[in-house]
Parts: sequence; C-alpha cells; structure tokens
Amino acid sequence: MNASRLSILATVAAVLALARLIMIGALFGVGPISIGLQAIAFLFMVWARLTFGMRSFHAAADTTEGELVTRGPYALVRNPIYAAVILFTWTGVAVHFSTESAVLGLIVFGGMFARILIEERFLRRRYREYEGYAKRVKRLVPFVF
Repeated sequence: MNASRLSILATVAAVLALARLIMIGALFGVGPISIGLQAIAFLFMVWARLTFGMRSFHAAADTTEGELVTRGPYALVRNPIYAAVILFTWTGVAVHFSTESAVLGLIVFGGMFARILIEERFLRRRYREYEGYAKRVKRLVPFVF
C-alpha cells in the first residue's frame, strides 16, 4: 500500500475511533482537571492551525506548498496538531477508562503516529532544513519524544 493511501486509512481509523468514543460517552472530560487539559489541547491545536496559516488539510499526509513552519507551537513540538488530538483523546479515555476506550485511544494514537511517520518522509524530501529541525525539536512531547 502506498504512503498516501496508508495515511488516509490511518485518518479514517482515527476518526472512526473518535466517533465511537463520543458514542460511548468516553471522549469528553467531566471535572476541572480533565476539562482544563482538553481546553489546553484545543487551544494548542488552534494556535498550531493559525500559525500554519491558510494551507489546507490533506487527507493524505503529504506536504503543502510554502515554507517549513518552525515557529509558534512548531518550535515546541514538530506535530502540535497531532499532539493536541492525542492529549484530548487520552484525557477522555483516562476519565472514562475501560478496555474499549483504551483500545479506541490506541487506534487514535496509532492513526496519528502513522500520519506523523508518513509526513516526515515527505518533509525530509521536500525541505533540506527538516533534518536539522527534527534534531532540535521533538515529535510530540517537548524535550522527551
């Protein structure tokens, strides 16, 4: 399977898992800590989207036209939107923990991580400076991973 199709499949799996988490009432926080974490994740995603600019989202994890974005939240982690989705999801999973919610959370993480790996291949080919950026900035968790 080619990279574009695999990234679309990863996206569909993550979206379906998120939909199921909503259906079983296991996505949204219920107390001040979980709601606060999800609000932070949402705001981080909005900040990343605004920093990225008017480039469109692609179902396939390929690159868009323009410069490599390394400022704002992209200076903290290379994949702030995916990091935000994972934080939002796993906050809900932790609050409503069950075997099903954990499996669905793993599917969301797997879908996001597959997209990250696929995008990185495209980015390394498109931008000479990506290699240095990848050495300086972690994928999902600042200073850790």
